Amino acid sequence: MGYEMVSKFLPSSGEIYFINQYTLLHILEGQGAIQVDFKNYFDWKDKLIFLEKGQYIKFLSDSFVIRRIEFDDEIVFRHKDVRVLFKHLVSLGYIDFNTCEACQEFLTNTVFQSDAQELIDISSTQWFWQNPFSASKDEYTVIFDAKDVVDQQFKNHLNVHQLSTLLNQGGYDVFSLVKERLGISVKGLLSKKRLTESKKEIVFSGKSIKEIAYDMGYKDPAYFSRAFKKTTGLSPDQFRTEFDFHVQDSFLAELYYSIRTHHKEERSVAFYADEMNMSVKALSNSVKKKLSTTLGQLIRQEIIHTAKALLTPHTPIHEVAFHLGFEESNHFSSFFKHHTGQTPSEFIKYKR
Repeated sequence: MGYEMVSKFLPSSGEIYFINQYTLLHILEGQGAIQVDFKNYFDWKDKLIFLEKGQYIKFLSDSFVIRRIEFDDEIVFRHKDVRVLFKHLVSLGYIDFNTCEACQEFLTNTVFQSDAQELIDISSTQWFWQNPFSASKDEYTVIFDAKDVVDQQFKNHLNVHQLSTLLNQGGYDVFSLVKERLGISVKGLLSKKRLTESKKEIVFSGKSIKEIAYDMGYKDPAYFSRAFKKTTGLSPDQFRTEFDFHVQDSFLAELYYSIRTHHKEERSVAFYADEMNMSVKALSNSVKKKLSTTLGQLIRQEIIHTAKALLTPHTPIHEVAFHLGFEESNHFSSFFKHHTGQTPSEFIKYKR
């Protein structure tokens, strides 16, 4: 059995892409952030990203080149372990492409000819090898069984006794295990899932807020609105207006273009504020609001991105440092290690 679709595409900045089939995304080129289900991610490089049906992704700059592989349901769920790829626990689901030699070989040589199940099996094996939550395979089975319950029951506002009945796993205290391994309680996972799905209904459907409240299991729409505002800082109506996905926002595309163009020479917020025809305060506030980060962090991320592209066994480190505007190569080396955990020499040694 093969893939439903393998394609390469150039996403438009700020456009919403809804996931209608279980999908693997491999970002081949690009700078900037991606947004998945209202959360922004900056650490997508060298990862294979897995998204399940019902999610969305938005690319927050215009420089991305993506390989997209879509799977049919039978391929994906032929084996229960596949849940580790598509049922995200606390963040985005991915595997590290650079440490998965089998993934690299498969996607380089055989992706258009081979059975999709092989890629799924390779990826699942890699995920367990990475072991992101430091759990045993049996513990992961319990954790993902709990996640199945969360995904099925998030609208029902279950109490602890009801959850205990559904989560009964002989020999395991599921509540303690989930909290210990994931850093969030089962109730927290339920609340997180309910909030995400509420946001989707608010911005992507034409339903009234009252109708959404009832759909999400709230008996009192006013209480739903208060709870939503307490968590997000915005009322449901304000959130719908702020997010309006029909409006193409050019701000982030212009900002990322400016950073890509000038980051080798310019580090000051004031410079980019002038470029964007904004005050320093207005620019800083806009970046914080839209990306939940700072302009300084965006500039540093771009410097690191360029440095990684330039660092090769055939290029002296001092030349890379000079190219990026560092007066001393040791300053560049300290900067690089602080932000990556490796010296430039170590990065070159393990770079694939």
